[in-house]
Amino acid sequence: MSVYDKLTTLGISLPPVATPAAAYVPFVQTGKLVFLSGHIARKDGKPWVGQLGAGIGTDEGKQAARAIAIDLLGTLHVAAGSLDKVKRIVKLMSLVNSTPTFTEQHLVTNGASELMAEVFGPEVGSHARSAFGVAQIPMGACVEIELIAELA
Repeated sequence: MSVYDKLTTLGISLPPVATPAAAYVPFVQTGKLVFLSGHIARKDGKPWVGQLGAGIGTDEGKQAARAIAIDLLGTLHVAAGSLDKVKRIVKLMSLVNSTPTFTEQHLVTNGASELMAEVFGPEVGSHARSAFGVAQIPMGACVEIELIAELA
């Protein structure tokens, strides 16, 4: 099954690339690597705001991370020209807006990691990863994730 068939099966439509909110570009390619800038969580087209451990629980944070993964796939589609050219999801870095006592950043980030493995399969979609708790994210978003992918 192709990546696009899998997306259809999952009921996922790729969104357009978001316009950068500051002085950066959505992605940069060097050699066979594509670096996607951080994407913040969005809900109903607006920043998904809040702080994990203070009003947002792990399950909702995981949903936010999954929503970001879908946005990242839309950007990767444009960057690569086709998701079928993706040889490997190399790394995800996740920033979770969380209280000092919240310690489940890794579980929140699973929302994105699990979707990558589901869409691309474990050989392509499994990746290295970092998940950090931070005091704040631009626009008050609850999660921000960036991605590195290798193209064929």
